[in-house]
Amino acid sequence: MSFKNILSQLNIFAQCKKYGLPLWQCPQFLFLVMGIVIAITAITFYAIATRYIADPRLVALMVLIITAILFIIANIINRSFERLAEASRMKSEFISVVSHQLRSPLSNLRWAIELLMSGRTDPITEKQLEYFKILKENSIRMGELVSDLLIVSRLETAKLPFKKQEFAFEDLINNLIKEFKPLARASNVEIKFEPEKNLPKVFSDPSQLRLVIENLLDNAIRYIKERGQVEIKLEKRDKNFYFEIKDNGVGIPREDQKYIFQKFFRSENILRYQTQGSGLGLYISKAIVERSGGKISFRSQEGVGSTFWFTIPIK
Repeated sequence: MSFKNILSQLNIFAQCKKYGLPLWQCPQFLFLVMGIVIAITAITFYAIATRYIADPRLVALMVLIITAILFIIANIINRSFERLAEASRMKSEFISVVSHQLRSPLSNLRWAIELLMSGRTDPITEKQLEYFKILKENSIRMGELVSDLLIVSRLETAKLPFKKQEFAFEDLINNLIKEFKPLARASNVEIKFEPEKNLPKVFSDPSQLRLVIENLLDNAIRYIKERGQVEIKLEKRDKNFYFEIKDNGVGIPREDQKYIFQKFFRSENILRYQTQGSGLGLYISKAIVERSGGKISFRSQEGVGSTFWFTIPIK
């Protein structure tokens, strides 16, 4: 190993950035903490041993043996953490590369399907049009999944850029509601938005907050069966914005609620309705909100509905 490599290994911040982990979860930082704990333990043991053992050489030998054993254990644990962190990094990079590579062929596939459906190449029958519609719907679903996987990969490797700017939060929500109007109308769902008056502007990343609200609003509409209503609130609480979205949909079973923000998790009652989804939306939303310095949570009752809320710092 070259001197440059040794220096890079000793650079804790560089290693943490490589694994995409916060400092307190980084193997090198944990090893440093364990080293300090071992040093304190050795000094404490030496101080106690000198009071009860007359021979200083025996005391020194015992301290060396205990310190060596503790360092060996710490090194084994640290190596295990490093292997796990490296495996996680490689998994995230693999997902990122695969997602990037899939986006272009999926876009080309969608373009080809739309061209065939238009009838500009050759006339198509009603039966063929039905098959093309199925292909188009599935290609859109695959594209959404690839996009979600790419976002997850970037979040886990801290490669998703966080570009803060000042903007009106209520305008962002109003624009999203307009986009979701056709889906809401088709699902017999009414959307109500009640923002507090004279709200200040928020200083955050609008594209990432848009993802959060998009996921929550999409879930609220899709998980309402027959006719329903979605109520959205936005208000200022101390130094934070408080966003709340309430629906009268299928709700979340109590036994599933502790898993709701995990990757790829979908409740059993949702699977019964065969509602589309990757199980990544809430995981992405939680990661973005927490990265923005806010909190996200929910309350839900099966058969009654769900209320999701999050806070975001104004500045």
